[in-house]
Amino acid sequence: MTNIIGTIIVGFLVGLIARAIKPGDDRMGLIFTTLLGIAGAALARVIGASFGLYGPYEAAGWVASVLGAIVLLLLVGVLRGSRTRRR
Repeated sequence: MTNIIGTIIVGFLVGLIARAIKPGDDRMGLIFTTLLGIAGAALARVIGASFGLYGPYEAAGWVASVLGAIVLLLLVGVLRGSRTRRR
């Protein structure tokens, strides 16, 4: 149970940091920010493990997690932008 709560807290912090670093208006709530941070940390862990930077059960570092969340923010911005341009 504490693992889940810790993951949510870390995901929220990583999402907030990523949104603060990336310029622009992202228009997302707390839940999406938290999910973005969790997904960014997971993305960083997968990429880091594939390059041999992390072991299979090691957590990605804060910097890698924030970078992963920024990548996802950019991807969401591109997808939202292309969706609004079609209208």
